[in-house]
Parts: sequence; C-alpha cells; structure tokens
Amino acid sequence: MSAIPTDISSWRHPSWLREFVMEERQAWIFVIKCLLAFYLAAWFSMLFQLEQPATTMITVSIVMHPHSGMVLAKSFYRAIGTCAGSLVGLLLMSAFPQQRELFLTALALWVGICSGGAVLYRNFMSYGFVLAGYTAAIVALPAINNPYRVFDSAMMRVSEVMLGIVVAGLVSDVVLPERLRQLLRRSAREHYQHFIDFARGSLGGAIPRAEMEKVHLRFVRAAVQLEDLRSSVIFEDPEARARSSRMQLLNLRYMAAATSFQSLHHLINRLQRNNHPRTAGALIKLYAPVGEALSPPPAEQSKPRLLATRLEACEGKLAPLAAQLREDLRQDPELLMEFDSGTMMLRRFVSELRDFTSLEASLRETQGALGGTVERVDFKRANDYAAPLIAVIRTFLTMITLSVFWIATGWPFGPSAMLLATIFSGLLATSPSPLAATANTWIGYAAGMTAAYFVVFWIMPGSDGFLMFILVTGPLLAIGPYLTTRNATLPGIGAGYTLGYVYILAVKNPMVYAPESFFNDAIASLFGLMMSGVAFMIIPTVIGTAWLRRRQLAQLRRQVVFAATAPLQGILYAFESVNRDLYHQVVQFTKQGSEESRSLLSWALAVHDCGRAIIELRQDMAHEDLPPPVVDSMQRVVDSVARLYDAPAKDRWQAAYAATGHAITLTSQTLPQARASCQPALAHLLQLRIALRDDESALAPYIVKSPENTHAA
Repeated sequence: MSAIPTDISSWRHPSWLREFVMEERQAWIFVIKCLLAFYLAAWFSMLFQLEQPATTMITVSIVMHPHSGMVLAKSFYRAIGTCAGSLVGLLLMSAFPQQRELFLTALALWVGICSGGAVLYRNFMSYGFVLAGYTAAIVALPAINNPYRVFDSAMMRVSEVMLGIVVAGLVSDVVLPERLRQLLRRSAREHYQHFIDFARGSLGGAIPRAEMEKVHLRFVRAAVQLEDLRSSVIFEDPEARARSSRMQLLNLRYMAAATSFQSLHHLINRLQRNNHPRTAGALIKLYAPVGEALSPPPAEQSKPRLLATRLEACEGKLAPLAAQLREDLRQDPELLMEFDSGTMMLRRFVSELRDFTSLEASLRETQGALGGTVERVDFKRANDYAAPLIAVIRTFLTMITLSVFWIATGWPFGPSAMLLATIFSGLLATSPSPLAATANTWIGYAAGMTAAYFVVFWIMPGSDGFLMFILVTGPLLAIGPYLTTRNATLPGIGAGYTLGYVYILAVKNPMVYAPESFFNDAIASLFGLMMSGVAFMIIPTVIGTAWLRRRQLAQLRRQVVFAATAPLQGILYAFESVNRDLYHQVVQFTKQGSEESRSLLSWALAVHDCGRAIIELRQDMAHEDLPPPVVDSMQRVVDSVARLYDAPAKDRWQAAYAATGHAITLTSQTLPQARASCQPALAHLLQLRIALRDDESALAPYIVKSPENTHAA
C-alpha cells in the first residue's frame, strides 16, 4: 500500500514538470525585479527633474541580470564607460565646435576604436568599451547644432545612467537576490571533485588518447569558467574580494597539476606503444600509492584537508618505492633514464596536487580573508589583433557613411540612426554570427516599438498619474525581460524588444505627445540598426572563421616560444592561463569530434607537454653547479624546440631531436660528478625527447624516420 501514494506523487509531479515550474519561477522573479527597477528608476528620474527618464530605464534594462554579481560587474564597467564616453564627447565638441565634418570623423574614429576594444577584451570590460563609444555619440550628437549645450548634455547623461546603475544594483542585491558566489562555489567544488576522481580512477596508469583529449577539454573549460566567475563575484561579495588572490592561485595550482598529470600519462602511453611494457608497468606501480592516498573511506573523500595530509605522507613513500622498482630496470640504461623521467613527473604531480588540495581546504575551512601573503598571480588572456582591427575599420566606415548621408540629406533624425548604429556596431562586433544577431535584434526592436505605439497613442493619453503609468506600460514591458530569460531559444529578441519599447516610449520630463517625432524616430532607429547589419555583410566578422582559427593555432604553437624566451618570473601561470584561454577561444567554434577539433586537441596537448618541460628545464639550467658546456647544450635544445613549434618542418624536427640527444648524452656523462643539478635536467630532457618522437602527437607528420631513431624509440 505504501507504494501507491509514491506512484501517485511521482505521477502528479513528474521531473519535467518540476523543472518547468522551477525555470518559470526563476524567470518571473527576474521579470518582477526588472519591472520594479524600471519604475523605481523612472520615478526617481522624475523626482530629480532629469530630462530623459527613458535613459535611466534603458540603463536598467541593459544591466539587469538574474545574478546580482553580474549586475554589479556590468554596472561597474558601464559607469566607467559612461564617464569616459562623456568626457570624450566634451573634448570632441570643444575641439571641433563649428567643423561638423571634422567632428563626425573624429567621433567615428573614437567609436571604431571602442568597437575594437570590445573585441579585444573579455566579459564586461568589453561592454565598457561599447559604452565609451556610444556615450560619446549620445552626449555630443544632440548638441551638434548648439555646442553650448554639450556640457549640460554630458552631465545629464551621466546623472541618468548613474541613477539607473544604482537602482538596478540595489534591486538586484536586495529583492530575492540570486548570489553568483553560490554558483562559483558549486562549480569550483564540482571541478575539484572531478579532477580528484579522475586522478583516483587512473590506477591502471594508461589512459586512451581520446579519453585524455576529452579530459583536457574539460580541464580547459573549467579553468576559464572559474576565472570568469571569479572576476564577477568580487563585485558582489566582500569575502570573495578579500580571497580573490587565493582563488586565482587555486586556479593556477589546478592548471599546473592538470598539466603534470597529462604529461605523466602521455609518457606511460608512449612507453606502452613503443613496446616498453616493463618501464610502463614500473611507473604504474609507482603511481599506485597516489591512487591509495586519494582513496580514503567514501565518507571522507570530499575532505580536501584529509587528502592533503594523505598526499604528504604518500610523498615520503615514493622515493624508496622508486629505488626498489629501479633495480629491475638496471640492465637497460635507456629504459632506466625514461623511468627516472617518469618518476620526476610523478613526484612533481603529487607535490602540485598536495598544494592544490591544501589550498582548497584552506578556502573551505576559513571564513573571510585568509592570513599571510600570497604570490600575486593574474589569469593572462590571449588576443589576436586581426579581429579588433577589422572591427575598428568596419565601425569607422559605418559611422562615416551615415555621417555623409546625414550631411547630404539634412535628415533631422540622422543622429538617431547614427546612435543606433553606434550601439549595435559595438555590441555585435563580438558575435560570431552578427547577421543573425542583427536580424533577431531588429525583429525584437520592431516588436517593442509596435507595442510602444499602442501604449503611447491608444492607452496612455487616457491615463493620469504615475500609478496609471505603471498599469498601462507594465504588461507589455514585462514581455521583454521574460523573453530575455529565453535567450537559448530566442537569442537577442528579448533585449531588442526591451530596448525598442523603452526607447520609443520616450519617457520624458514632462511627457510630450508628438506622433510625427515618434514615427521619424522609429524609422531612424530601424534604419541605423539595419545599417549596422549591412556593414557586417560588406566587412564580415572573422570571429569563429577558419582563417582566424589558423592564426590562433599558430599563436598557440608560439606559446612554446614564449616558454623558451620569456622571463622566468611568473612564467608558469602566464603559460598555463594563456594556453587555456587561447585553446578555449578556438575550440568553441569547432565541431566536436571533427578532424579539425582532434587536430587542435593534439596541438594543445603537445604545446602543454613541451612548453611545460621547457619551463622546468630552464629553471634547472639556473642551477649554479651545472657546467657551462652542459648549460649551452640545454640552451640549444630550448632554442631548437622553440623554432620547431614556431614553424613546424622536418628539418627543424631533426635539429631539435639531434640537439636533445646531444644534451642527454652530455648531461648523462656529467651526472656522476653533479647528480643533484643534472638529474632533474636530464629527466626534463628525456621528457622532451619522448614528446618529439611521439608518433601520435601533432608532431607526427614532421618526424623523420631513421634507423637510429627507430632503435631509440
């Protein structure tokens, strides 16, 4: 009998219905918060006698987001962009008060530069550049016939925007807030647990290359996602802001441990493929204590402090176990050296994993700011300057074309068209499919203006007072925020609808009944938005194109050159973060499982493997006990491997392989006299040689087969 109510309960509340109800609940909470912020902003604008309450409402519509941290981050950069744009608008009008052609040319150049900045930078910093561009147009264009008004225009614009920012931030943070820090904490713990589980489940030692490629992709996405979340959470949570440097250091340790983990298992896989099962088996046996350290009782597996303690104890077991396993390989010096290389990588992985789990434990166990100092680290981003340059040219030409059209026709509403073109040239410059985004936004914008038409000319004239204003405008306004929550299926429609509705509603202080102005403004706005789409047809975006991906792949390979030439101070974090950011940029525009995606993964793994080995080798070369001839031979290895990755070719592979072999021979001969300094360097040289002759890596087409090489493999 007890099963019957359970069945009825599950029938009454199926999983899809629960998910739908939860999704709708979150969507309508967001709609209510948006409407509350809209009307509070409009009320305060009228109370403070601001000229354009619509500007404040537009600001609210742009910065509102379901997560309060996103709202505050967006507001921060919007405030900076607004102030910078207002200042530039003042300066341009001051420089060219009576030279309209020069003024419009300078304005077009400024807006173009800001569009390029929007493409170059990430997250909401990109949006700040967009704001700096079109705010200058908003401030200066209305005063072009009366330059004396430009200062008042700038001050009013800044006041209206700042009011919208304050209202949106307060409403988002006070009314049913959705904290971004909870998402960051949940994501960080999920990625931590996945990494630990994967390392624990690798007791067999060998991991198929396809599986390693999938894991590498997840590691990359995790590192970039955590940095993106951290950069927004610091605006929401004082505790997260105080712990920001520790969170960045945790991400560094995560990336470093992931790279060492991959290098170790690549070595085991190569040894097995090259018919060296005894050496591979010895390394797998050496890895077993690590798996045991990561396998406490199930109830304690989620405790980082316990894992850190167990890993620290495991480090003490590795040296005697390695010495015992080494005895079985003494009859083959070549295999013995490769075993020593694997031992070094395993010990490095355990050390980095211990540091990672220890810092994770400190962050979980401590509230507020952590004591002590921490190394200053930054997540470095990778940039290609071709896409920003094209965005600058496209936006500049769009603005110049509209300026010439305005001057030639004397169209009174030309500034409205230029303003919309300015806004969307910057906003859509970062989109990989700007034509589709423009079309969706245009449809939403037209729908919003149509709704505003019925409100302004059919409903609003019969109403009076602010309460009636809310009642007559609210129902149709709510459609925009609701559609925004459906961006996955209707991208751009909600944002376009809200902007079109609020912009054409044109809430002023006092309100003006002007049908001719309404229709002219609507036509000009749609024309300006359409012209921004035409610009993308004439000068297409390069984001996501095969041409840009080839350039980014070359930039990814040149990370090995960076590892070989950059100053050692801070090089590890810069190398790890730029690699992941660059790879993430490329892989998001490739089809998963395609030949291009597999090739990219292969290059990314090779760059991580060789680049990290070069960094470690350069640090070994700084040891004062290394003889100069040995250091010189190692430097030749570093230079030749960097040249190989800069422009892969068979002759460069031969040069790198020969230089590595010579350095290994010279270092092996010096090993008895300077073991402490030569042993780590020899291990890294062996790692590089194994990577160079890996016939399943991205370097396989450049490997020159020879009897000597075949014997060495």
